[in-house]
Amino acid sequence: MAFTPLHDRVLVRRVESDEKTKGGLIIPDSAKEKPAEGIVVAVGAGAKDEDGDRIAMDVKAGDKVLFGKWSGTEITLEGEELLIMKESDIMGIIA
Repeated sequence: MAFTPLHDRVLVRRVESDEKTKGGLIIPDSAKEKPAEGIVVAVGAGAKDEDGDRIAMDVKAGDKVLFGKWSGTEITLEGEELLIMKESDIMGIIA
């Protein structure tokens, strides 16, 4: 994929959620919530501080992350739906 986010932005691919509940009920598509987990596809170089120095990014490509329900902007690249968001919208890295 030939896309690199700028500054402190991150490109994320959502991880699909389960189609069944723990009790075995099948969840219809209309009732599913969009997952708040994803895999980082690409990261920018980092924001700049007041002196013009780069602030290193805490996430890297391949990290599984948790983000807010309404975080990011949905985009389509090469037929794939992805999210682009600021690094600050990511709540944590899932080990």
